[in-house]
Amino acid sequence: MDTKELLKRVRRIEIKTRGLSNQIFSGEYHSAFKGRGMTFSEVREYQHGDDIRQIDWNVTARYDKPFVKVFEEERELTLMLLVDLSSSGEFGTKEYLKRQFITEICAVLSFSANQNNDKVGAVFFTDKIEKFIPPKKGKSHTLHIVRELIDFRPESKKTDIGNALAYFTNVIKKRSIAFLLSDFYDSGFENALSIANRKHDIVALGVSDPLEHDLPNVGLVKAIDPETGNYLWLDTSLRSFRKQYNETISHYHSRNERIMQKSGVDFVSIQTDQNYVQPLMSVFKKREARR
Repeated sequence: MDTKELLKRVRRIEIKTRGLSNQIFSGEYHSAFKGRGMTFSEVREYQHGDDIRQIDWNVTARYDKPFVKVFEEERELTLMLLVDLSSSGEFGTKEYLKRQFITEICAVLSFSANQNNDKVGAVFFTDKIEKFIPPKKGKSHTLHIVRELIDFRPESKKTDIGNALAYFTNVIKKRSIAFLLSDFYDSGFENALSIANRKHDIVALGVSDPLEHDLPNVGLVKAIDPETGNYLWLDTSLRSFRKQYNETISHYHSRNERIMQKSGVDFVSIQTDQNYVQPLMSVFKKREARR
């Protein structure tokens, strides 16, 4: 893509998603995530009713009377986008490819964070780490992330969510809010997800195409696995085949929901023919209610 066309696409997605950020998400984002961390502020003398777990024993020993640590809510967040760029994202039967849909959601989240003066960073991954964008503040940095999401071409085609989560856990030391965006056609990432969610606050967004949920009867179809390049023929006229396919896909989605629930991760499943506003608003409100 040449520079002129790239800038046009960035501008189009900025106009659309900035409007959503201004009108809808900024307030909900702020309420759902602000102040979730606590940072040390000062010490003061112990008062009746203070939590004894907050006693600073070093200061107490020095002055021979009890002192407690005082904490305040962190006013600044770090938002990280963990974006699956494997080749299965280059599939779509409606208006969007899955990757385009994910890009738009990432732009909305990035602009929302920017409006709240938070840092935004990203990890692009396949079965390896394709690109790491360290978290920073500012509109120009947010637009840089959007440009990369639109134009970046990964070297690999496959998926390894566990590897991406392990990298994220190691490279980002400060507790952050992380949105993991993928179709989750992978396995073996449960342990890495649990570890990452203990250190950070993760929300998983599962993006899928409607055709992946319900295979229609269109006769004999030549299909390709985008991650392996293998071709195969599918006889969609067979009711037994369509049933087996739909059951397999349903199993994947049910499994993902169980994994997220077990790991304590909020999970939102969105199809590319759906409006992503309501599902995201719902998870924001659910998080706010839990605070």
